Amino acid sequence: MSSQLLNKAGKALFEKHLQQYSPADPMYEEVTDARGRKKRKRREIPPGLSKRDAKILKSVQRRAHYLDKGFSLCGFRFGWTFIIGIIPGAGDVADISLNYFLVVRKARKAELPQWLVNKLLANNAASALMGLIPFAGDVALAAFKANSRNAALLEEFLRIRGEEFLKVQAAKDGTLSKKDAPPPSDMAQVQPGAGKEPGEVVPGEKAPRRSTFSKWLSRGESGKGKAKAPVAAATGNTGRFVENVDSGPSK
Repeated sequence: MSSQLLNKAGKALFEKHLQQYSPADPMYEEVTDARGRKKRKRREIPPGLSKRDAKILKSVQRRAHYLDKGFSLCGFRFGWTFIIGIIPGAGDVADISLNYFLVVRKARKAELPQWLVNKLLANNAASALMGLIPFAGDVALAAFKANSRNAALLEEFLRIRGEEFLKVQAAKDGTLSKKDAPPPSDMAQVQPGAGKEPGEVVPGEKAPRRSTFSKWLSRGESGKGKAKAPVAAATGNTGRFVENVDSGPSK
C-alpha cells in the first residue's frame, strides 16, 4: 500500500515538473490586471499580416490549444492528443494524423519555407516516437505538446513576416531609409505581404491615398450612388525569414 502511494506521489511530482518544460498555450496568454490578478486572454495577432495569414494563425492556435491544452486535471493541462494516445496502437496513429491534418497542413497554407515545414514535421515525428513508449511516453507526450510548439513556430514566422511587410511599406513611403529596409535575401524567405488581396489594408499599414481626380469623380457621381475608390495595386509576393526561430527564446 505504501509503495503504491509513493508511486502515485512520484508520478504527480514528475508531471508537475514536466509542466515547466511545456510550451506556452498557443491560444491564450496570462496577463496581470491593475489589481494584480492574473487572468487569461486571447493572444493578439501580430500586425502587418494579411487577412489570410491572420485567419490561418488563429485556426492553428485554436486547434493546437484543444489538441494539447484543452483540459485541466489537478493543475496538469492536457488535450485530445493525450486522451487518444492512451489507446494502444490505434491511438498513436490517430494522434499523428490529427497533428498533421489539423495543424501542419493548415500552417502550410501560409506559404512557409521548406525548412520551417521540416521543423513542424520533426516535432510531429518526435511526438510519434514518444507515443510508442507505454505510459511514460504518454506523459512525456502530454508535456512535449508538438502542436503547441508548431503553433509557436508559425506565430514567430508570421510575426517576422508582418514586421518586414511594414518595413517594406515604410520604405516605399520614404519614412524608412534604404539601409534599414529588409534585404532581398531576407524578403525571399519571409515573403512580406503574402496572401494580401488587392486593396486590402492590413493592421499597421497606411490606407492608400486617393487622387484628386478620384475625389472629384466621387463628388460628381454622388447623385448616382457612391463611387468606389480605386483599389491599390496588389503588393507583390516578396519575402523573407531570417533566423532559426528555435535558436532563441520565443517571444
